[in-house]
Amino acid sequence: MDTKVVLSLENITKRYPGVLALNKVSMNFLEGEVHALLGENGAGKSTLIKAVAGAIDIDSGRISINGQEYEKITPSLSRSLGIEVIYQEFNLVPTLSCAENIYLCEKSEKSALFNAKDIEKKAANVLDQFGVKIDPQRMVQDLSIAEQQIIEIAKAVSKNVKILIMDEPSAPLSVSEVEMMFKIINQLKEKGVTVIYISHRLEEVFRISDRVSVMRDGSYVTTKNTKDTSRQELITLMVGRELKETYPKRKNLPGDVALEVKNLTGNGDRNLSFSVRKGEILGISGLVGAGRTELAQLLFGAAPIESGEILINGKITKIRSPLDAIHHKIGLLTEDRKGQGLFLEMPIKWNISFPIGQRISKYGVVNTKKEDEIATKYKERINIKTPSLLQQVVNLSGGNQQKVVLAKALAAESDILIFDEPTRGIDVGAKQEIYHLMTELADNGITILMISSDMEELLGMSDRIIVLCEGELAGEVQKENFNQHFILDLASGTH
Repeated sequence: MDTKVVLSLENITKRYPGVLALNKVSMNFLEGEVHALLGENGAGKSTLIKAVAGAIDIDSGRISINGQEYEKITPSLSRSLGIEVIYQEFNLVPTLSCAENIYLCEKSEKSALFNAKDIEKKAANVLDQFGVKIDPQRMVQDLSIAEQQIIEIAKAVSKNVKILIMDEPSAPLSVSEVEMMFKIINQLKEKGVTVIYISHRLEEVFRISDRVSVMRDGSYVTTKNTKDTSRQELITLMVGRELKETYPKRKNLPGDVALEVKNLTGNGDRNLSFSVRKGEILGISGLVGAGRTELAQLLFGAAPIESGEILINGKITKIRSPLDAIHHKIGLLTEDRKGQGLFLEMPIKWNISFPIGQRISKYGVVNTKKEDEIATKYKERINIKTPSLLQQVVNLSGGNQQKVVLAKALAAESDILIFDEPTRGIDVGAKQEIYHLMTELADNGITILMISSDMEELLGMSDRIIVLCEGELAGEVQKENFNQHFILDLASGTH
């Protein structure tokens, strides 16, 4: 490996009111390496990459790029030096096409007039590298979360990138999409591009990275050659204590059938039939575009059902809207918790009580005492870490935001919970908390449907897995027959 240092950070410090976000952080990144950056939520990773990208000003310290020290990094300077960042929160224009988003900067630099066919052709060439079929003419607002992530990666790759920073790039991707992304990363690496890879998925870190640096509580901990460390060592370095990343043991005593669908058709899905029992965790697997989230939307009344039946506790049930679903005690934890699951600028307690506003109101006036009691109950039950229930949700970590979404569903007294990518963008410690909460809920008779692109999570948490392929049921796998390759074969339509 080339040992040329392309990015050097020395004593980088950044303070926010009441928070020391970065505390004298120093580390180096080498040309042509994949350098993983690990740490729990709040460790300072995002603040650090924003400093490199010029999105924030540092209070003190030095940033050197290719041996040149810069007193102040601006977004334009960072980009001119070949630094591109793919953030967790997408930076796309929904009302523009995929091609227009990929070449948005090129459009603004050259002219307001451009050859649409030319950029569509160029965009198609970039997307072909991923092996995915996304029409460059499609509007970004019509794409799935995973497809939007692919457009973000394509946008960065299309530039003359020298240092590519990827913040949780695989979170919304299925196994096959992750493999495509790794292929692109290796191609970039061969061209001498430095990739800084932030991920909570440790199996990916060992697959793709050459070195790994760990941060904790705003401070730099250490850097290791990936081949010289272990999963357990990295977990201990991240959390500062011993933490066994295992899946909770289940009593696994499912009861009667709680939910059954018969020939369910709509929202792109066709003739789906399956059932889930009380106290069971049913995993739902499939590639991007398989129809998993579409199924969740059908069950929650967020998309119209064309034909088929939904039975709850053996009774045919009409679900025409989310209000109908909530009435029938179905809760949905959407994969896009920030865009669809939460009111980010509102307090925690307001978010928790929102679905039950009618229940705790009289003549349109909310009983604030009841609201406080319910919010406090679920804050304590699922350990939402916050100094106050009046805290705005936007200021919480990803793990605690996910807990607020769960608290909403529990406050609505849901008997059936649909988790769509339950641990997306959540650190290893918060993941364990979510897993334990899901296990506790299932052991108490709650029915759980879990959609996940994380194969290890699916295999570790599910009692049974159904696999979707292009909107249809491709197969069902019992726990004793769990096998990653077989599930991927089903998902890809091989069987």
